[in-house]
Amino acid sequence: MNSLIKSASEIALMRESGKLLAKVFNELDSFMAPGITTLEIDSFVERFIVDCLKARPASKGQYGYQFVLNSSVNDVVCHGVPSAAKKLKNGDIVNIDITLEKNGYIADSSKMYAIGTVSPIAKKLIDVTYEAMYKGIETVKHGSTIGDIGAAIQEHAQKHGYSVVRDYCGHGIGKEMHEEPEIVHVGSAGTGLKLEAGMTFTIEPMINQGTYKTKLKKDGWTVVTRDKKLSAQWEHTVLVTATGAEILTLRDSEPR
Repeated sequence: MNSLIKSASEIALMRESGKLLAKVFNELDSFMAPGITTLEIDSFVERFIVDCLKARPASKGQYGYQFVLNSSVNDVVCHGVPSAAKKLKNGDIVNIDITLEKNGYIADSSKMYAIGTVSPIAKKLIDVTYEAMYKGIETVKHGSTIGDIGAAIQEHAQKHGYSVVRDYCGHGIGKEMHEEPEIVHVGSAGTGLKLEAGMTFTIEPMINQGTYKTKLKKDGWTVVTRDKKLSAQWEHTVLVTATGAEILTLRDSEPR
């Protein structure tokens, strides 16, 4: 049996984790506002996951990381570290990336938040990145390829004058946060690994306003755009089915 394929019982458990993670974002929506710190967001999410959902924040302790989420503000591409010194201000855009484990299975998702009133330029980047993620998801079905996902995302982003980060990618997920296969967000249609029903992985494009090149800061976690321009990211955990993709982390606020 292909080790990338989840059994029916495993899929049921992943659905449960995904639904719980969606609840975290539903709860977080009303908390996000100018003036709060990214560390306050981290504490809020940890309390909700542990106390209300009786689940485990899967990022805390992973690879030595001390927080339950990543908070990536403005030119931070990914892996932004929560801080008591980082207050969100009007006009900021921030990606909140959260993982959750329940009954041994992990879900992973991220969402962009516009803080207060953001510029039209920032709003467009957020919207196009969301659209690009869904362009990738829409290619997913039994028999399609990883290259189909990347090609759809890349085409949509570049059509709007943006670039797609190459240094970080989506990943298989299940009992471990990072499993095979890698889901690259650029590519050529019809190339790469063929998808099979029962695979579970994340699609999480990082789209930059300027160059796709990134830089790792001295803290060893935070990744920023090399040209200091804005970056945005959205992420869902998906299940490959015979006819398409089931989004395991779909949120109430989403139209799909």
